[in-house]
This record gives sequence, structure tokens and C-alpha cells, in this order.
Amino acid sequence: MTQRVETDVLRDRPSEADPGRDGAHAGQPGEPVPAAAAPTAARMALAFGSIYFIWGSTYLAIRVAIETLPPFLMAAARFLIAGGLLYVWARRGAAARPSPAEWRAATIAGGLMLLGGNGGVVWAEQRVASGVTALLVASVPLWMVLVDWLRPSGRRPTASTMLGVLAGLGGVVLLVGPGELAGARRVDPLGAGVLMFASLCWSIGSVYARHGQRPGSAAMTTAMQMLAGGALLLIAGTVAGQWSAVHAATVSLRSLGALAYLIVLGSLVGYSAYVWLLGVTTPARVATYAYVNPVVAMVLGWLMANEPLTARTLLAAGVILSAVVLIVTRREGAR
Repeated sequence: MTQRVETDVLRDRPSEADPGRDGAHAGQPGEPVPAAAAPTAARMALAFGSIYFIWGSTYLAIRVAIETLPPFLMAAARFLIAGGLLYVWARRGAAARPSPAEWRAATIAGGLMLLGGNGGVVWAEQRVASGVTALLVASVPLWMVLVDWLRPSGRRPTASTMLGVLAGLGGVVLLVGPGELAGARRVDPLGAGVLMFASLCWSIGSVYARHGQRPGSAAMTTAMQMLAGGALLLIAGTVAGQWSAVHAATVSLRSLGALAYLIVLGSLVGYSAYVWLLGVTTPARVATYAYVNPVVAMVLGWLMANEPLTARTLLAAGVILSAVVLIVTRREGAR
């Protein structure tokens, strides 16, 4: 649990990463863009297309990757490889060597967001459809509001924001409620519970990341969080005994292809597009990915993985996404 906007709308500085998805972002959104640097419409369309469709498709890619790869070890490989490449790139770009204090902060943030957040997502996708997973992860702004409120010197949410939180939680209850509700099978309760825990970890990690010590380079910050989170995922997979499930003869090309997709497109291309967008347009516009990703994930899961698209799921999607829209737009207006 990519994965983002959840941190953007709750703080004055952009966040460092995304739960089920891809890594960090940086920049100073809201600063005027010099006329000479004004982006072209084609470049804007390509960048938005990347965060809309690539990030929306990562949930299906995760499901394919864990068909023959253990979930924690797959996620560890994803972030260690992507983080290693990004670290080398940042160092070649003259980024300073991180200090021990910066590594400590990156380890805490990476542990919460990538081990707790993304790790929960990849584990839960063994029990929950990829489209529904994306829908539940889209509720992260709901938890972010509560975490940001409860922290020391936190901001009290407005009445409309709390209405959005309650509506979003109601949508989650609709998904995991009694099986006969809305005439459709409910979502696996354990999988949904793990996804809620993952979303909470992601929210706490995002709030912590904005206060923790970090280097001046956004790319270096992201690389450090990926490397730290990937190392923790590797330890978790080892403790869980997942190495016994790794056999070269049983790993499919589909799973390896999905892993490569997550590394290259999900964690590097999507990340680059997001960083660039944060520097050339407003957070409110970039925030629209939070509404589009679950729709993309549900449609792809239905078309390519035969995941059911029931009336219950569609109703819950409408409730949760409406709540996210209410929270994000109200917070953006307040800023």
C-alpha cells in the first residue's frame, strides 16, 4: 500500500512514499511555474496517464506477481532493486551521503509505509481481489485525517471532514458486512482487516516522515526508504519461512514479468511522473489519482482476472470515493 496525495492534503510539504505502490515524491507544489518552464499539454497528459493507469494497474500486477512468488519476498525484491537503482542515480547526481540520523528516520518511515503498508497489501491480495484492495487502500485519507488529529499539536478536522471520515468508514463496513447485505458475498474479513491495518501503518508513517530528519535530495529520501523498507520486508519474509516456497522451477514468467513491471513502471516511471507533476501543477489536480486508481484496478481485475464486479462493490466504491473527494477537496480548500 503505492500507493501520495494522502500526505499532500494533510501537510504543507509533500510526502515521501505510497502504500501499495511506488515510492516518494518531492517538490514544492503551488509554487508558480516560470513561463519558460511551462509544461506542454502532451507532457502533462503523459504524466497524468502514468499516475492514473500505471499506479491503478499495480494492484493487478501484485496479484500476478504473488501467484508464484512469496508476497513479502516479492515486495522486498521490488523495493531493494528500485531503491538501489534510485540510490545510485541520486549519488551520481551529487546527492550527499546520508547521515546515521537520516538513515534512522528513513528506516522508521520505510518500516511503517513499506513493511506495514505495502507488506499488508501484498499479503492481503492472497485473500482479497485486486480491485477491492485498491478500493480499501483508497480510504487512507480517512485514516490520515485521524492520525494527523491525534498526534501532538495535531489539527482538528472540520465538521465536513469528519462527515467524510464517517462516510468512508461506512463504505468499508458495507464491503465487509453480512454476506446477504446488498445481495452479494462480502469481502474476506481477515484480508480487509489486514488492509485497514496496512492503511493505518501507511498513515502513521506518512505523518512521521514529514517530521523526521531527511536529506535535501527527494530522490535520496525515497531511495533510502525503499532500501530500508525492502530490507525489513526481506527479514519478515525470512522469519515467515517464505524462502521454502521459492523454487526456480515453479516461478512463472508471468510473476517475473509482473515484478519487473512493478519495479520499472510502478516504482520508477510512476514515481518520476508524480515528482514532476508536484512541481508544475497544484496538489488538488495531482490528488485526482486517488479517485481514478481504484476504478482502473477494479476494471482491470474484472477484465483480466475474472474478479467479480458486484452491485455491493460498486455501491461501496461510490461511498468511499465520495468520502475521499470530500476530505481531499475540503483540506485543499483550507490550505
